[in-house]
Amino acid sequence: MTRNTYPRELRLLTPADFQLVFDNPPVKAVTAQVTVLAQPNTLPHPRLGITVSKKRARLAVQRNRIKRIMRETYRLQQHKLPGFDIIVIAKPGITNLDNPALHDLMNYLWQKLSKRCKQYQSR
Repeated sequence: MTRNTYPRELRLLTPADFQLVFDNPPVKAVTAQVTVLAQPNTLPHPRLGITVSKKRARLAVQRNRIKRIMRETYRLQQHKLPGFDIIVIAKPGITNLDNPALHDLMNYLWQKLSKRCKQYQSR
């Protein structure tokens, strides 16, 4: 049975961690509302960072809801992802999605990202 937890080790914590991924991400998955960037790491597991700016979601309640759903879908899909540092960036229109639509969108992006990461590693 896989452990579906979200401990501190599965998070990007420092600005330097984020900057490494932002500088030159070799793997991307993009939709109209969300962009996902990924960079290989030396760990056996993926790490996640999420950015939802005030420009994209004005109210703190909206930003927290979006981040909570992103973290939850990641927590359930993390065992399918290889060792990459991943950043999820919210884009305009993210607040127009209700919870089930955001769940579906994130699950789609995790599958797409997993496939692209495996393709990148097989090169």
